[in-house]
Amino acid sequence: METTSERQRRQYHVLIYQVPSQPSAARVGVWRDLKRAGALYLQQSVCVLPSTAPNRAHFERITARIAELGGVYHLLPLRALPPEEETKIVDGFLAQSTLQYDEIIENCEVNFTKEIEFEIFRRNFTYAEAEEIRQDLDKIKRWYDRVVERDWFDAARRADAALWIERCEGLLEGFEEQVFASQEADETGPPQPKSASQPRPLRLKRTPRRRDA
Repeated sequence: METTSERQRRQYHVLIYQVPSQPSAARVGVWRDLKRAGALYLQQSVCVLPSTAPNRAHFERITARIAELGGVYHLLPLRALPPEEETKIVDGFLAQSTLQYDEIIENCEVNFTKEIEFEIFRRNFTYAEAEEIRQDLDKIKRWYDRVVERDWFDAARRADAALWIERCEGLLEGFEEQVFASQEADETGPPQPKSASQPRPLRLKRTPRRRDA
């Protein structure tokens, strides 16, 4: 966790931009790229990022795109901030990271866990199902890694999200063991005896109708 003095020494870049309203997909694309980079929006079309080499590369790529779209921008370095403004920005980044960790935890706790419980309930012990769930967990892990990469101030919920991913890994390993046991039983089960002749078709006995006396 960073100390107050370390936070105050951190530098930022603020991007102020304007993109033509049409096509709307272009504006959404710029917004999406900035959010993916972890930018914190201070207001519409005004966002900030810590001044690191990867973030400066993000800004260079995004500002080039803004110019290609016929937009305008100002990319301004912030080399020193008053303590209260520094606190506002840090708190904003922490809230943004915390929200993303909470979404990961909810996905693990609700979606992933319930999916495994449902497949166990219906005894769907197939390799295809285990592989599909494994892919879901890999997506969650990649999601977590992206959030950590943008979590410059060590949000408190990071450890909780990591713990939930570990729990999901344990649940999946248990499910895979059940799949393996089921598949092994099917492959090594006793062969069914073959009959020398075709079995006779079953005939249902008709219940005789009752005749009135």
